[in-house]
Amino acid sequence: MRVKQISVFIENKAGSLSDVCGVLADSGINLRALSIADTRDFGILRIIVEDPERATEILRSAGYACKTTYVIAVEIEDAPGGMAKAIRTITDAGIEIEYAYAFVSHKQGSAYMIFRMSHSEESEKKLEGAGLSLVSSEQLFG
Repeated sequence: MRVKQISVFIENKAGSLSDVCGVLADSGINLRALSIADTRDFGILRIIVEDPERATEILRSAGYACKTTYVIAVEIEDAPGGMAKAIRTITDAGIEIEYAYAFVSHKQGSAYMIFRMSHSEESEKKLEGAGLSLVSSEQLFG
């Protein structure tokens, strides 16, 4: 079960993140999750939104370079060790994690981790086999 993620390329300067978030907010797009990686000159903003097609169209119309990719969302226990269990399952299976980020769920006692990894179909099977729940876009916005 995969979730669409939008990667937005932004300048690494004061106000850039605020500007992107403002464009989305002005269009009624709610951000569920956000991660940013930066270098000296630019950043890659990764976001999960309820309507990624519409959000991508809005961002492109505003002049932003962006693309969508698929990531895996996993429900984890919002307690010590919840994140470690998910990561251990993946690394024990020999699957490389390209990047990951997490956020708290709307469900009491749960959190979500977003993974971009190699062998995503194999990863999905191994995660489910270890008793972890993969989450759809619909469930993220439940």
